[in-house]
Amino acid sequence: MTVSPSVGVHRAEGTNERPDSDASVIERSWDEPDAFAVLFDRYADDIHRYAARRLGADVADDLMAETFVIAFQQRRRYDLSRAQARPWLYGIVTNLVGEHRRAEARHLRALARVAAGVPDEAGAEPMAERVADRVTAESARGALAGCIAKLPPRYRDVLLVIAWGDLDYAEAAEALGVPVGTVRSRLHRARRRLRDALGGSDPTALQEFQEEPDHG
Repeated sequence: MTVSPSVGVHRAEGTNERPDSDASVIERSWDEPDAFAVLFDRYADDIHRYAARRLGADVADDLMAETFVIAFQQRRRYDLSRAQARPWLYGIVTNLVGEHRRAEARHLRALARVAAGVPDEAGAEPMAERVADRVTAESARGALAGCIAKLPPRYRDVLLVIAWGDLDYAEAAEALGVPVGTVRSRLHRARRRLRDALGGSDPTALQEFQEEPDHG
């Protein structure tokens, strides 16, 4: 899957070094559109991985591509005081995931069924087979996936952008366009609901659901 160079987003050559901040790359892309490809090289894999975990591999390519197309189109509106564009990109892809809430719930329920060894519903089994190799500690993670599927979207977004996007509280707040206090409150409520649904087990005991990533 490639993104058309006509929208200014394609994998650039010779961009292994990162001498420039994301903000400076975006600013330069205002006059040199091809410069935006540097951001694609830096973050496309992360955005793809996050989209795949939330909606499955089938749609991850499209969501990743659409994220960078939207970012490119909106690059002149980017707040250049924010040196790192990663939260901005996660906010875009999370909004795109929000347009597929039913598909995400089906994906999570499929994970739960695969982990429990329950035959999948008609038409969903191929997808379940593809995601099965993502599930380790299957019974625990399967139960967790089923519980996440039942969370209100606002709680699910906070939980997963931190757990699977590896954002800290401030970055999650930037990505979702809410205050840090709201992030903390929603994450606390999400964890409490998951603990209750899991019979008191702490969902953050799983490596995927750490309280807050440390970016050093």
